Amino acid sequence: MTPVPGKPVLQTSTLAAGYGGRPVISGIDLSLMKGEVLCMIGHNGAGKSTLLKTMFGLLAPGEGSVSVDGTDMTGRTPRDIADMGVAMVPEGRGIFPSLTVTEIFALGMHAARVPKEERAERVDWVLNILPVIREFMHRPASTLSGGQQQMVSIGRALLSRPRILLMDEPSIGLAPKLFQDLLAPIRTLQQREGLSILLVEQNVKEALKISDRAVVMKSGQLIWEGDPGELSDNDRLMELY
Repeated sequence: MTPVPGKPVLQTSTLAAGYGGRPVISGIDLSLMKGEVLCMIGHNGAGKSTLLKTMFGLLAPGEGSVSVDGTDMTGRTPRDIADMGVAMVPEGRGIFPSLTVTEIFALGMHAARVPKEERAERVDWVLNILPVIREFMHRPASTLSGGQQQMVSIGRALLSRPRILLMDEPSIGLAPKLFQDLLAPIRTLQQREGLSILLVEQNVKEALKISDRAVVMKSGQLIWEGDPGELSDNDRLMELY
């Protein structure tokens, strides 16, 4: 595997976390490098979502640390971490069904503290990345298909112009072709702007196609790291699972 040059933009050290005193992840040492797509795969319940939530400040770690650009952000709030240029697309989309897409975007920009005079331009920037959203900007999210809702969730995350994007299972409920159509503009944006992406995904085949590096999580620990091409062999993949 050819290492990604430079320093990590997002890093964990011996990170551990869980719920109600029950450990879910432990000893996690992970580095996301500038300008790379890092794919994390693993079985259901392996702890992938727990790791992302802990990295984004949604869950307090039991031990270990989280740093952004070398700054210790352990135990800080999601707002603090977002202010460092990190955005997250949560599992299950996390959008308000009663609001229109326009209202969801407005709420997202308010939360991200985007200056009012920049908001129209910011929406245009996102719509140029995901132009299909223009077709349903004024519709309530509850009337949208799963794929459309996922586009809205990603668009909302991009409104803050993040340098680091955490994506948790964006393919859930989507047909493979629709997932491909969703990933293509994100990969284009990532390559154009040097975005760093940590992609947690069950659709291994499609996710690995756009990834620069891959890690495998099993039972709350990282057990493998390497080139995505090494996982093209189904037998090798099954061994790791």
